[in-house]
Amino acid sequence: MHVASGTKLFGFGILTWLLPFLVSVPFYSPEGEPLYDIFLIKSVLLVFSAALGTALILVYFRGVRARYIREGALLGGVWLAINWALDVAVLLPLSGMDIGAYMGEIGLRYLMIPIIAVGIGYAAEQAVRGRG
Repeated sequence: MHVASGTKLFGFGILTWLLPFLVSVPFYSPEGEPLYDIFLIKSVLLVFSAALGTALILVYFRGVRARYIREGALLGGVWLAINWALDVAVLLPLSGMDIGAYMGEIGLRYLMIPIIAVGIGYAAEQAVRGRG
């Protein structure tokens, strides 16, 4: 990986956390109470996050020329770590959740990132080999 792809890897990873966080702000009162049905909020954020993450993964892969599955696994792991770290630093203190509740309600959902990234890497590998 060279500097440009490293910058893209980390920058896009931060965007996968920051943009959904910003989208969520209007759904909550200044006191942190949901203004709408919590399941609606979570569904909107989940769909937005999946679409955003998939789009960013596809943009990232435009610069990948080999080892697609490895790149997908690397991207998925780095973005997963970034999202968990930012949640621990920002979301947990804001919400007052303990780590167990956080993992059950939010944290496990981030496993979509490596799943989608490796899936896209696998599809790219198959396409390059003429099997896709």
